[in-house]
Amino acid sequence: MTRAQSMRVLFGLLVLSWPSVVVQADQPNVLLIAIDDLNNWVGCLGGHPQARSPNIDRLAERGTLFSNAHCQAPICNPSRTSIMYGMRPSSSGVYMNSPKPWTVDALKSRVTLPRHFAASGYRTYTTGKIYHGSGLPPGDFDEVGPRPGQRQKIDQRLIPATPDGANGLWDFGGQSYDEELFQDYVDASWAIDVIGKRSEQPFFLAVGFYRPHVPFYSPTRVFNEIPADTIELPKVKDGDRDDLPSIAATLTKAPAAPAHSWFVESGRWKEAVQSYLACIRWTDEQVGRVLDALATSAHANNTVVVLYSDHGFFLGEKERWAKQSLWEQATRVPFILSVPGMDQGKPCNRPVELLSIYPSLIELCGLPPREGLEGVSLKPLLKNPAAPWPNVALTTFGKGNHAVRNETHRYIRYSDGSEELYDLRIDPHEWNNLAGDESLAGLKAELAKSFPVTNAEPAKAAGGKRKNADKESR
Repeated sequence: MTRAQSMRVLFGLLVLSWPSVVVQADQPNVLLIAIDDLNNWVGCLGGHPQARSPNIDRLAERGTLFSNAHCQAPICNPSRTSIMYGMRPSSSGVYMNSPKPWTVDALKSRVTLPRHFAASGYRTYTTGKIYHGSGLPPGDFDEVGPRPGQRQKIDQRLIPATPDGANGLWDFGGQSYDEELFQDYVDASWAIDVIGKRSEQPFFLAVGFYRPHVPFYSPTRVFNEIPADTIELPKVKDGDRDDLPSIAATLTKAPAAPAHSWFVESGRWKEAVQSYLACIRWTDEQVGRVLDALATSAHANNTVVVLYSDHGFFLGEKERWAKQSLWEQATRVPFILSVPGMDQGKPCNRPVELLSIYPSLIELCGLPPREGLEGVSLKPLLKNPAAPWPNVALTTFGKGNHAVRNETHRYIRYSDGSEELYDLRIDPHEWNNLAGDESLAGLKAELAKSFPVTNAEPAKAAGGKRKNADKESR
C-alpha cells in the first residue's frame, strides 16, 4: 500500500469514528478568504495613506474588524498550519516552512478545520493557497479547484536582476497579459461558480489569494493607477536596530529577500512599494467579485464570511523586507468576521489570534466541539466588541522565541533570554526598546505568563529529516 493510500485509509477511519451529525436546514455556510502576505495596508486599518481596498472595507462594515489581530507565526507554513489544525507552533513543532504538517506523526490524528466541517455534514471546497505551497492533506476537501502557484509561465521577468541570495520570486511591477489569466482572478472565478451552486448541504469554501506575496505582480492597469513619483515610503529611523539584542538580527534575517540597502541604492524602493500597493488593489477586486457573487446568491443571508492574512510584511520598515520577525508589522494582520444576524461595523481592539478561527466557526455554525483546540472562540467579542477579554495574542518564530501582544504593549523574549518591549500607544513603529527599564519589570512579568510552558522540538516529516526551511521565502 502506498503512503497516499495509507493516508486515505487513516482519514476514512477517523471520519467513521466521529459522531454522526444531522445538518440543520438553516445551518450557515462558511466562506473563508485567506490572503497571502497582506499587512495592515488596507483602508479599514489605515496602514498606508495610499492603500485602497473598498471591498475589504465594506466587508468590515458589515462584520467585525479585529483591528488588533495577530498571526501565530510570521511565516507561511506554521501560520497556516496553526489555523487549520488549531494548534500553536510551540505545540506542533511546525516552526518553519517545512515539513508539511500532514507528514508529521504527531499531527496525523488531528482533525483539520475542513474535515471537521465535512464530518458535520458540510460539502467542502478549496481553491488557491490555503496551506503552504501547493500541497493539501489527503482527503482534506471534497472538491479542489485551481491552485496555480505564486508564479506562472506567462509571467515576464520585470527586474533584470536582484542581489545574490534573492530567489526568483523577488520581482515586481505590472504584467500586461489578459487579466482573466491572473492566478487570483482564476481562483475567484472558480469560487463564484461554487457559490452559485444549489445543494442540500451547506458549504465550507476556502479561497486562498496569492497576492500580495512576491513576486509583486498585478495587471498593468492597476499598477499604473499609482504613479511611482507619488509613492509615500514607510517611515524608517536611522539607528533603529541599535537597541536590539544580537539574536534579533540573526533570527530576522531573510536570505531570500534583497537587503534594504539594495532597494535604496538601486532606486527601486518606491517601485516595490508601488507594486505591493497595486497587488493589494488587485486582490481586493477579486475579493469584491466573490462578495458580489455571494450577495446575489441564494446564500446571501446564511453565510459566515471570514477574511484574514496569514501574516504581515515589511517594505523597508526597520531596514528590512519580508516577514520573518516578531515585530508588529510582521504579526498584525487584517482579520474580519461577518456573521448573519450579528451587529455590523463595530471594530474590536481586543488582542485576538488567528488561532481563534477554528473554535469560533465551530460555535457560530453549531457544530460539535473539538477537543484539543488551543484557540478561544471570538463569539463574545462578536456580540460586544468591548466585552471583557482576558486574552492576549501570542506569536512564535522558531523554538523558544515568542511575542505577546496586549492592547497597549508588545513583549518579545528570545530563546537566549534577551528581550524587547514596546509601548505601542506612543511608539507604533517600535523604535524604542524599553526592555531595560526596571520600572516595567512588573509588566514584563505579567505578559510573560502567556509564554508557552512547553516548546516542542522542531517537527520532522515521518521517516525523514526536517529540511533547513529557515531560508525559504514563501
